[in-house]
Amino acid sequence: MHKETELKLRASRETLAALREHPLLKKRNKSGWQTRELLNQYFDTPARDLSAARVALRLRRDGEVIIQTLKCRGQSVAGLSERNEFEWQLDKVKLDLKKLDASCWPEQLAELDKKTIKPLFTTDFTREYAEIAWGRGKAKVVIEAALDQGFVVAGKRKEEICELELELREGAPEALLELAAELSASLALMPCDISKAERGYRLLEPDSYELDLPSTELDAEMALDDAFAALAWQLLGSSQRLAEQYRHNGHWRLLQDWVRSLAELRALTASLGQAAPRPTTRALRASLDALLEDWRPLVQAGNDDEDIRRAAPEQFAEELEDVRWGQFSLETARWLSARAWTSERKGRGERQGKAQLASWLHHLLGEESRALKLPLYVQRPEDLAEQLPRLESIQVWMHHARQVLDLPQLDRLYGELNKLHQLAEQPLLEEHKDALLEDRIEQARAIEQNRAWKHLLKA
Repeated sequence: MHKETELKLRASRETLAALREHPLLKKRNKSGWQTRELLNQYFDTPARDLSAARVALRLRRDGEVIIQTLKCRGQSVAGLSERNEFEWQLDKVKLDLKKLDASCWPEQLAELDKKTIKPLFTTDFTREYAEIAWGRGKAKVVIEAALDQGFVVAGKRKEEICELELELREGAPEALLELAAELSASLALMPCDISKAERGYRLLEPDSYELDLPSTELDAEMALDDAFAALAWQLLGSSQRLAEQYRHNGHWRLLQDWVRSLAELRALTASLGQAAPRPTTRALRASLDALLEDWRPLVQAGNDDEDIRRAAPEQFAEELEDVRWGQFSLETARWLSARAWTSERKGRGERQGKAQLASWLHHLLGEESRALKLPLYVQRPEDLAEQLPRLESIQVWMHHARQVLDLPQLDRLYGELNKLHQLAEQPLLEEHKDALLEDRIEQARAIEQNRAWKHLLKA
């Protein structure tokens, strides 16, 4: 058994060709490019028990070598994945079920009849690979760079494999992000932790496939720094998986959720005050603002216009063909990995970063609720849109962390704030202006009557 640490990056055929000749890889290539054909058969039960347990079982033919591999539940954060992997070399292309004993087989599958395991789909591809030396100060780092081209085939359906895979052989995992980020400065590389196996399941049952987004549980006593890191990783990972799935099937709701995840990351980052001095977040905020400036108005317009929704997948494909999305994803992952928001703070900022989440959050929401000045916008509902950034700051924490607050009617308050946000976003078109202004007034008054809101105003 060994631990596999890797970073998968979706690319085009043209990008893979450019990577072979990239100066950065050429300079550090210690082995030269080598090629091998990898033929892979994946297995599961008819009920998909292995997939449900997040286990992947495959047979791989690598030249004359036959390898049985079991990949067990691991963790994947924004494209960078770690999981335990068991391998056995076999004499013939046939599963050896005896190898799947208690030393490696997940406990939750202990009662499974292994004889029900059958072949499901294949992932056959050509891999060009090389060992890359990547120094980090005096620390030695060795990374295998693999250029994979081929197909996932499930029945009559198939999907192209075209990706760069960076696997850590020696050294710190952060090196994978460093190398990938430098390559993404000139090449469109899209972090993608939807594995080849998951793509097979997606092809096999496209109507029942569910996108498994990252999640995190927050604790009232955890430090603000830890809570922010957990939520930011979650939102970044969600944005990457949503982008990949929208690229795959073009379902409008996925694009809506993609924009929402970016908007939440923007609001979350801006809410930290002195715990994240503005110079440390400037590059992240600028990248998010650029993406949201292009995509939020398109989604808002597309919600009521079928022609815009129909054209959006092609526009999104163009976004992914540019370097912007990959650069944003990888640089943000590096920023989070280094906890760069802590680098320039002192005194009060340090104390805030180490403060218990529940205490800090209660104070923040109290300040933001008072600063929202709802009574003013009952009188001036036409100006409510100017408070959208503050509303989003309150919403993002209530969405992901309201379970750490002990307040009455908090879930109801979150729903009421969402309604107010939707009303604030709507343009004041002349034919609907009076009705919209009245709705804003009514919604602001509904929030003022909420018990949790009254508690926050006193915090």
